Amino acid sequence: MKFKLENTDENLDGEIVKTAGNNEFVLKIKGKERDLKVITMTHDKVEFMLDSAYHITKYLENSTNKITLVIDGVKLTFNKRPEMDNIVYKNSGADSATDSQANLKSQIPGRVVSVNVEAGSNVKKGDVVCVLESMKMQISIKSHKDGVVKSIKMKQGASVAKNDVLVEIE
Repeated sequence: MKFKLENTDENLDGEIVKTAGNNEFVLKIKGKERDLKVITMTHDKVEFMLDSAYHITKYLENSTNKITLVIDGVKLTFNKRPEMDNIVYKNSGADSATDSQANLKSQIPGRVVSVNVEAGSNVKKGDVVCVLESMKMQISIKSHKDGVVKSIKMKQGASVAKNDVLVEIE
C-alpha cells in the first residue's frame, strides 16, 4: 500500500511480506524488510516493536483518505490514496496539450462540500476550485489552467454527476 506524508513529496510504500503468527509480521517498507510485533492494539492506540525498538502510536483521526497519528510523540498525517488527486486532476483536462478547454468538469459523482472561487476570481493551474465528497472521501478539484472564473455551475451542498460542468474558466 502506498502512503504519502502530508506536506511533503515523500511517498512510503509498505506491504506485509509474511505473517509469522502470534501478532508477528515481516513488512517491506521502502524496499527493506522489517520485523513487526504488535504488543497491544485498541481503538485509539497501538503498541508495537519494530526491529526490536518499542513504539506507541495513537490515532487522532482516521478517515477514508487520511490518517493522523502521533507516533512516539510526533504528529504525522498520511494520505492513504495519494494517486487519487493525480487521477482526478489528470481527468479534469489538466494534462491536455492546450488550455483551450473552458469547462472544468467533475470526473466523479458526489456532493459539493465547498466552493472555493467566485465568478470573476483569478485562478492558476492547480488552484483548488471546489471540494467534492464521494463515498465518504473528500476530493479537491483543481483548476486545469490559468484564467478567470467566468461562471460557477454548482452550489455548496448540491449533488453533481460525472461530467457535469463545475465552472467555466476563460
